[in-house]
Amino acid sequence: MPAADWITLAEAADILAAANVRFRAETIGAWARTGRLSSIKLGGRRYVRRGEVKALIAAPRRVRMEDVQRGLFEDLNG
Repeated sequence: MPAADWITLAEAADILAAANVRFRAETIGAWARTGRLSSIKLGGRRYVRRGEVKALIAAPRRVRMEDVQRGLFEDLNG
């Protein structure tokens, strides 16, 4: 995993703030310590994965039934 994937808690807070979601770095650190976010600790500083922080603000993907290709799942019924 590239080093750029690991960001500081302050950088994580900035990413969330840019999406109008406000959390303090201390809150993100608590999530990391409790396992809610993957983290590593180097030189007394904690880092979290950029992708996991961005996933906190990503809208869930939903697909309408009408948009699914007809017959796509027919073979699963039997």
